[in-house]
Amino acid sequence: MTTTTADTIAAIATAVVPQQGSVSIVRVSGSEAMAIAHALFYAPGNQLWESHRILYGMVRHPQTQQTVDEALLLVMRAPRSYTREDVVEFHCHGGLMAVQSVLALCLEQGARLAQAGEFTLRAFLNGRLDLTQAESVSDLVGAESPQAAELALAGIQGKLAQPIRQLRQTCLELLAEVEARIDFADDLPPLDETWVRRQLQSVLTTVDRVLATADQGELLRSGLKVAIVGRPNVGKSSLLNAWSKSDRAIVTDLPGTTRDVVESRLVVGGIPVQVLDTAGIREATDQVEQLGVARSRQVAQAADLVLLVVDAGAGWTAEDHLIYEQVQGRKLVLVFNKVDLITPGAGLSDLPPHPVVKTVAAKQVGIESLESEILAMVQADGLTAANLELAINQRQAAALLRSKTALLQVETTMADNLPLDFWTIDLREAIRALGEITGEEVTESMLDRIFSKFCIGK
Repeated sequence: MTTTTADTIAAIATAVVPQQGSVSIVRVSGSEAMAIAHALFYAPGNQLWESHRILYGMVRHPQTQQTVDEALLLVMRAPRSYTREDVVEFHCHGGLMAVQSVLALCLEQGARLAQAGEFTLRAFLNGRLDLTQAESVSDLVGAESPQAAELALAGIQGKLAQPIRQLRQTCLELLAEVEARIDFADDLPPLDETWVRRQLQSVLTTVDRVLATADQGELLRSGLKVAIVGRPNVGKSSLLNAWSKSDRAIVTDLPGTTRDVVESRLVVGGIPVQVLDTAGIREATDQVEQLGVARSRQVAQAADLVLLVVDAGAGWTAEDHLIYEQVQGRKLVLVFNKVDLITPGAGLSDLPPHPVVKTVAAKQVGIESLESEILAMVQADGLTAANLELAINQRQAAALLRSKTALLQVETTMADNLPLDFWTIDLREAIRALGEITGEEVTESMLDRIFSKFCIGK
C-alpha cells in the first residue's frame, strides 16, 4: 500500500447489503473534505458548520442540483477526528443506490477511493494510534465473542502498548549506559554488570509473560474449527441443529442427505467455534455424494477438533473404525448419539482412547456435556478465554521472540567477557524488534501487510 496524507480519501464505511440496513455511511478524510461537503450538502436554515455537529439536509448533484438523498452530515475538524484530518461523514439511507451515488459524487469532487484500512493507517501515521491500537481496531471489527471484543478494546486503550513501551525504554536505558562507557570510559565509573544482568532478567521475565498470551489471543481471534464426521445417518446434522439451536442442516432418515459441508458459528465458553457438519463418509456411487465425502475428509484433516459421531444403537462398527483411522492424529471426541436407543449387548467396548460424550441430538440432550468436554480439552492445552487483560497476535509474537533472542545473546556476550561494543549490537536489535510492535520502528512493507487485512472504509 502506498499512501500519502496529502490527498483526500473517501469510502463507504458500512456494509452494503441490498434491501437491508437502515443507514449507510460515506466517510471522507483529508484537506478537501470540508470543500467536498460544502459542494454536495445543502443544509437548510441557519445550521452551523462547526466541528462535531450533525447537520440535516440533502445531498445534491453540484451541477444539476438534483437531490440524491436526504441525509445527515457529521463534521469533525482536525485534529479532533479519527484520522486527525478534517473528516465528514454522509449518513445516507441504507441499501445500494443512495450510498453508492453519494460516494460517486465525492469521487467526482476530487476525493480518491480509499484503500483497505487507509483511514486507520492515516490515524497511525498522524500519531492518533500506535500500531498495536490500529491492529486492535481490526480485531474489534472481527470479534466473534464478548471476550474477543473486550480484548480488542483493551488493545485500543493502549494496555498492550504500555508494557511493550516500558520494555523498550528499559533497553534504551541499558544501551545508553553501555555506550556512555564506550565513549567516556575515562570519565565514568565502571559499568555495574550486576545491575545490567538484573535489568535484563526483569525484561526477559516480562517478555515471557507477554509471549505466553499469544496462543490465547489466537484462540479468541480465530476460534476453533470443529468438524463433525461419521457414517451417514448417525445424527451429525441433528447434532449441528441441536448445538446451534437452528435448522441449519436438513435432517431425514435417508442416508446421504448431507451432500456438502454445512457451517454454523457458535461461542462456547467465550471461544468462537466454527462447526462444520460434513457429508457421511462411506463408499458412495453417486458422483455428487462422492464429492461431498471427499470434501468431508479434507475438512476433518484441517479441523482443530474432530467430533466422530457414532450411532449408539448400532454400536461401534467396522465402518466407524475405518473413519476413525482416517482422522487419527487429530484431536478427537467420540460422540455416541441416540443413546436412548442402546440395546443390550451393543458394541460399545474396546473403543479408541478418546473422550466420550453421550447425546440424544434429536432431543437436544448432551449438548452441555459436549461443550464442557471441548472446553476441558482447550484448557488442557493451557489455553483459556477468561481473565485475559492483553494478548499479542502472531506478528507481535514474532517480533517479541526476536527481542528475547537478542537479549539472551546479550547475556551470553557478558558471560563470555566480550567488549562492550558487542553488547550494543544485540541491545539495538532488541530495541528494534520491540519498536516494530508499537510502530516506532516500521517499514512500508510491514504497513502494507498489516493494513491490507482491514476492510475498506476502516
